[in-house]
Amino acid sequence: MSGRRFSNAAVAVRLTRLADLLEIEGANAFRVRAYRAAAETIEAHPEALADVLARGGDLTELKGVGKDLAAAVAALFEGGDIPALLEVAERVPAGLLDVVRVPGVGPKRAATLWRELGVTSLDDLDRAARAGRVAALAGFGEKTQAKVLAGVAQVRRHRGRVRLGDAEAALAPLLKAVRDAPGVERVEVAGSLRRGRATVGDVDLLAVADEPATAMATLRDHPDVAEVLGSGDTKTSVRLEGDLQVDLRVVPAASFGAAWQYFTGSKAHNVALRQRAVDRGLRLSEYGLFRGGEGQHPERGERLAGADEDGVYRALGLAWIPPELREDRGEIAAAAEDRLPRLLEAFDLHGDLHMHSTWSDGTAAIRVMRAACAERGYAYMAITDHSQALRMTGGLDAEKLARQWAEFDEIAAEEAGRPDGDGRPALLRGLEVDILKDGRLDLDDEWLARLDVVIVSVHGHLDLPQAQQTERVVRALQHPEVNVLAHPTGRLLGTREGMALDLDAVFEAAAAHGVAVECNASPYRLDLGDVELMRAAAAGCRVVIDTDAHAPAGLDDMRYGVATARRAWLGREHVINAWPLERLRAFLAKRPPAVAG
Repeated sequence: MSGRRFSNAAVAVRLTRLADLLEIEGANAFRVRAYRAAAETIEAHPEALADVLARGGDLTELKGVGKDLAAAVAALFEGGDIPALLEVAERVPAGLLDVVRVPGVGPKRAATLWRELGVTSLDDLDRAARAGRVAALAGFGEKTQAKVLAGVAQVRRHRGRVRLGDAEAALAPLLKAVRDAPGVERVEVAGSLRRGRATVGDVDLLAVADEPATAMATLRDHPDVAEVLGSGDTKTSVRLEGDLQVDLRVVPAASFGAAWQYFTGSKAHNVALRQRAVDRGLRLSEYGLFRGGEGQHPERGERLAGADEDGVYRALGLAWIPPELREDRGEIAAAAEDRLPRLLEAFDLHGDLHMHSTWSDGTAAIRVMRAACAERGYAYMAITDHSQALRMTGGLDAEKLARQWAEFDEIAAEEAGRPDGDGRPALLRGLEVDILKDGRLDLDDEWLARLDVVIVSVHGHLDLPQAQQTERVVRALQHPEVNVLAHPTGRLLGTREGMALDLDAVFEAAAAHGVAVECNASPYRLDLGDVELMRAAAAGCRVVIDTDAHAPAGLDDMRYGVATARRAWLGREHVINAWPLERLRAFLAKRPPAVAG
């Protein structure tokens, strides 16, 4: 293998792009699926493929990676590209990769639009739809054309935004490389990624380094960099595979804290903070906090603070403000009055109440998921496979649920007589029950009453009018056995907007009927988002943070839910899975706890 190193995330991006282009071209469906499956496997693989190849490892040992795929990946590391990707990119316009992101289009329709109307970009599609040419195509029609126009607008809104989890994965190898570069003393993440926003536009890195040029070269020359946008003595901007922009700045140690605060943002928070400095006759910038001084030099006058963030806030008469709160939502006034909340921490959580197993569409058995929860130190967990309405997941009807319960009984029998407190989380029996179109639940009342945890959610008929959709969800929340409303808006970040819902009415019903609203921690959802979580808490709702994991690795997504909850000013008192098991069981049973937790 040559000296080229690509991160697993960068390899997965290329394989996914190849799959998309091949599908648009009409290639064999098995071949397309193979590339997609390999991309998922590689992105989740714990060891860097570069290290696997360096030690002479066999990539075909990875699930779903055959000889041809292994050769394609090896070629990437050897020559910097996948030959098959170069070939198909010459035949299929790259702009169609944006077209397939439009909801309701997909690869097959993108191919039709390309061949029939000459559509090769979002702009082409927008013009064709506005001219009525899309509706005229067989299999499209007026309704599809309207959805296409709305979808184009949606893709444009999200263009340039990267999901939080994707940004973290793409950044990790670069961050390590820069931190390991000679002469680099410190590197920290700033911007919206540090603030835990659901999507980020770009990533800011701040460094202190004896040799700034070495840090710049390390980032510039990293193999995951697709394009160098600009590079100087103290700042370099690059674009990664997948289009994420990363900006690296080297700053003096004396101003690192002020720079970290400034480049973390948000803009509104910074404006309010600078005004507070002005009101006190001071001057705040990324160089530090200063008093007095003549001339234009940014570091003129007496430096009052700048080396660390805490010093900057303290010099302005404020408690240090956690990055997640820096959105100008009252955090500065709260910091001035020493009433910032004690925010939720990952270690506060005692369990996860929403996950799937091989009984529906999960990839791991109950025992495997339980072992993974034990590794994370959880005191309890709930298996909540899908109900029967979601047929493509192999959802459970009453007969299949009874068979699953037989496995629960087997596990209980195996553990009979074993001492408690040996690291085994309590296993709660649950189900993710679909809310049907009319608000009824996809399981009979007898079984609902027997479950420890009843999670309800919407997966179908997402396009109902707001009044009908709201009535449907509220009716479900009124059922006495319901405990949790999962991913309440149904959004998928970057690909699907949330349902039309009167959330205030939903939150009112949830609070009135003792139903917790979920912050689904999957980085593809983060639903509810931070703003909606604040509204839910203000309405008196309890919150649960769940991963909706379909495999053990998915349990690690909990950190994204914690970040979202922190952005919503939530502490452990708001979050039911931050409570001890006795208090949680009381909430699920809709009775007062025997002992407050």
